[in-house]
Amino acid sequence: MRQRNLLMIGVSLIGASLILSVIGFATGFAGGRGGDIGIDRAVQVAQTTAASYPGGGLKADEVIEFSQNYYASIRESGSGVGAFEILIDRASGRVIREPGPDMMWNTKYSMRGAVMTGRGMMGGSFLAPTGNMTVGTQQAQKIAQRWLDSNRSASTTKSPDAFYGFYTVDFESAGHLAGMLSVNGYTGQVWYHSWHGNFIQLRDLGA
Repeated sequence: MRQRNLLMIGVSLIGASLILSVIGFATGFAGGRGGDIGIDRAVQVAQTTAASYPGGGLKADEVIEFSQNYYASIRESGSGVGAFEILIDRASGRVIREPGPDMMWNTKYSMRGAVMTGRGMMGGSFLAPTGNMTVGTQQAQKIAQRWLDSNRSASTTKSPDAFYGFYTVDFESAGHLAGMLSVNGYTGQVWYHSWHGNFIQLRDLGA
């Protein structure tokens, strides 16, 4: 048990350091470089990423263009549950997993998720990879709205998008999409996506 606890602590520390490095990379994606792949190319990249997943059965659901990056959500075709989220470099088209919630709270499609569900080298079980979370959809939306009321006044939430272990919630200001945050599906913790920049446009792929 002591060895398992030490391993869990080690994985958490590695995950935290990885998030810090990825956030630094994500917020500096275009970093003064010229050129932009455009949203049509970003859609192709997202669709290729989904199609190339080893387990299969995934599709790109939407691509959102922000001033700092392109965001894409990847969804399971069969269950309809969100699988994972990616960021696409505006200049090069390079893909990384989105930092924060997708890396640390995803109970199925992440390294941490594999460890937590006993599918990694550590074995054991912590959280099952299921879309049925203890925090319901309506509760997640209320939690997100309370956070916005305290931190982003005059902003309103849209319907939460369920992933394995968390929800991602888009929010609007003055009738336009302004950003997103995530709500942990078990604890209700809120994680604001601070790395996107300003919203430009959205492409709904209907997955």
